[in-house]
Amino acid sequence: MKEQYLLIARDGKDAGAEERRLNVRPRHLDKIRELKRSGEFLFGGAILDESGIMRGSMILYEVSDRARLDEILKDEPYISGGVWKDIEIVPFRLAKTDF
Repeated sequence: MKEQYLLIARDGKDAGAEERRLNVRPRHLDKIRELKRSGEFLFGGAILDESGIMRGSMILYEVSDRARLDEILKDEPYISGGVWKDIEIVPFRLAKTDF
């Protein structure tokens, strides 16, 4: 049985944070497309501030186990590119909608 994990990540707050995110974003989206094809990305999106500026991310992964998620995150451009500074990962179970 596959496991689901919810990732909530906040970007850095330094002066170059927004530019860094925009520069790394194409590589991040390429990685998300790859994970979507493999079925390991369920959904996600940007966390916005009151002005509509991206300040973080939320992603729901479905993977074989936590070790697989850790493997995925080793190659995550927003981590290696210094975009995400505060990352929380929690086990999750998406509600069934067939009721």
